[in-house]
Amino acid sequence: MDWILIASWTLNSVLLLNVALAIVIIFNERRDAGAAWAWLLILFFLPVIGFIVYLFFGRHLTDKNFYNLSEDEQSYYTRQVNSQVSSIEAGEAEYDQELLKKYSQLLVMNLQSTRSLVGFYNETRIFSDGHEKFDTLIEDIGKAQEEVNVQYYIIKRDALGQRLFDALLERAKAGVKVRLLYDAVGSKSLKHSDFTELIEHGGEVEIFFPSALGMINLRVNNRNHRKVCIIDGKVGYIGGFNVGTEYLGEVKKFGYWRDVHLRVEGDVVHHLQGRFILDWNYANDYKNREDIFCFPLHHIKNFAPMQVVTSGPNSQTEHLKNMMIKMIASAKREIYIQTPYFIPDKSFMDACKMALLSGVKMHIMIPGKPDHPFVMWGSWSFLGELLDYGAEVYLYDRGFLHAKTMTVDGEIATVGTTNLDARSFRLNFEINALVLNRRVALELESLFESDTADCRKLTKEFYAARNWTIKLREGFARLLSPIL
Repeated sequence: MDWILIASWTLNSVLLLNVALAIVIIFNERRDAGAAWAWLLILFFLPVIGFIVYLFFGRHLTDKNFYNLSEDEQSYYTRQVNSQVSSIEAGEAEYDQELLKKYSQLLVMNLQSTRSLVGFYNETRIFSDGHEKFDTLIEDIGKAQEEVNVQYYIIKRDALGQRLFDALLERAKAGVKVRLLYDAVGSKSLKHSDFTELIEHGGEVEIFFPSALGMINLRVNNRNHRKVCIIDGKVGYIGGFNVGTEYLGEVKKFGYWRDVHLRVEGDVVHHLQGRFILDWNYANDYKNREDIFCFPLHHIKNFAPMQVVTSGPNSQTEHLKNMMIKMIASAKREIYIQTPYFIPDKSFMDACKMALLSGVKMHIMIPGKPDHPFVMWGSWSFLGELLDYGAEVYLYDRGFLHAKTMTVDGEIATVGTTNLDARSFRLNFEINALVLNRRVALELESLFESDTADCRKLTKEFYAARNWTIKLREGFARLLSPIL
């Protein structure tokens, strides 16, 4: 009898605790009903354990001034934003130009949403192959005279990682300021001893959201997924490549690695530098806040406006998702999208459907063989729905497609770190470049068209013929899509 009472008391206690934890989740997830239901489902099937999982993977950042900006700094940014917004609305100077006028609302939204200042004069080079990208990057690092600032989500201590470390160490020995920032989760294989020599020669290394005591990391779900490099404040890199030999296509599991990265010069480099400084100061707890960074004058005369747009769990607004939805809404003819994961929310899906119903052609390319099968099932669920609206969907089979690009009407494009899923829109720290330049947009479209030669087309007939087990997996993946 005593055992029955103990079991009953234990069961009732677990149920009451579950109810309390459910209430916590409901209040904490009030900005996203889909995520709340997904977490409640996990809590229902995994009592107590589900809440422990939630502690690590479900909590939001709540600090309104995450980057600890002073009143003077905030006032400075506000003045710059207001000045550009006023100039755009008045059609002054550089803003009185075709593409800027046509996409002025997109620019203003980014300015007011995430202080993404417009840089007018820029040169852009597109990389779609890892060897070319890293050969050029390491060559640029070797030419550095003042500073090298490097930030990657994943850095591996393999052959490519060693090449990067050697290049940074050589510059540090030459008296160049070297700063290296990496994510604790993405680069979990790195150890402090990997940087001993670099630090001995004046290099600085910081970890974004490091684990407490080297073991427990309650911020494991909020990863800094950004990949940027700024050299002497003159040359910048932004895109999808991380540091590892798989990104060179040298790992059999993935095969050829198809990605996109930009090398930029001009106004936009200063904006990339500013975004790096925010992450850098946060990671080192502002102990070197008075550090001097390079913001030199440049001599680029090519008029090619760009914005650097960021988003992260520190904000209630999903800036990059909103930017992409606005881009889709602005389309009149054709949209090209490449992404490794396509698991959007309802607002993004509705934008795609409205564009398709309006007669806009939409081409979407995802990996034919993904790195995460569960994500593939979720992607197929959403893409199958868009097939009914007339979207063209391609499955890339040459290797792994990791590019994160979108172009609209051969006029504007975005390239960066953002996948089309809840993780990138809401949970990760991400960064993208918005480019208002026909040459760049058309070159990205041409790359897409070339890639179709290595693709299968996902047709309505093929999708309808999938077996019931795939349909079941898709349904379950879609149910959990808000927290994938």
